[in-house]
Amino acid sequence: MILDDIRVVLVNTSHSGNIGSAARAMKTMGLSKLYLVDPACEIDSHASALSAGASDVLGNAVIVEKLEDAIADCALTIGTSARSRTLSWPMVEPRECGEKLVAEAENGPVALVFGRENSGLTNEELQLCNYHVCIPANPEYSSLNLAMAVQTLSYETRMAFLNKQPKQEAQDDTVYPNSKQTELFYDHLEETLYNTGFIIKQHPGIVMTKLRRLFNRARPEEAEMNILRGILTSINKSIPK
Repeated sequence: MILDDIRVVLVNTSHSGNIGSAARAMKTMGLSKLYLVDPACEIDSHASALSAGASDVLGNAVIVEKLEDAIADCALTIGTSARSRTLSWPMVEPRECGEKLVAEAENGPVALVFGRENSGLTNEELQLCNYHVCIPANPEYSSLNLAMAVQTLSYETRMAFLNKQPKQEAQDDTVYPNSKQTELFYDHLEETLYNTGFIIKQHPGIVMTKLRRLFNRARPEEAEMNILRGILTSINKSIPK
């Protein structure tokens, strides 16, 4: 499956809880390949707790010493980065990032790389990436933690994956009333409105025309129209003769 060839790489993560939360974010979007580059912490009980059931992602995590080791067999690597870098590098938006990862994963492994919690990726690490991706957060408060960033880009990746799947037309089993049933309903409605005094036969105005337009726009199902007719019957029975 394409998603199996998309790996999330966390570089020098300092808090085990962030690893667990990142694993949870990945699993909710169908990603399972987690690589840890020189983590500054262990995968402990705190990581497991915050993974909230994504312990399989944690258990299968690959730990390497250098970023080069994590992406050695990847034909495409995209690194997360802020735009304000002295290093000029091809940038992609989150949506395009997901699309590129999914497209390239059809041919082999690809990687999405996240940097340190406090300082991100170094320029040297960013130069190992084909593209950089920046999440366009609120410039007045762009405080995204690691797990949030993983969740956002994992979501875009999943959406790109789903968009490539063959579309299946949903079968509509709804039964709608035919023309004769609809006209009987309008006759019933008009009769009831006469009986209640809401409209007068001599001066019906355009009430029925507007009501026809309303119900035609709403297009009630056959069962719904039967309910409406039941209501009209109930109203008629309650009107003194």
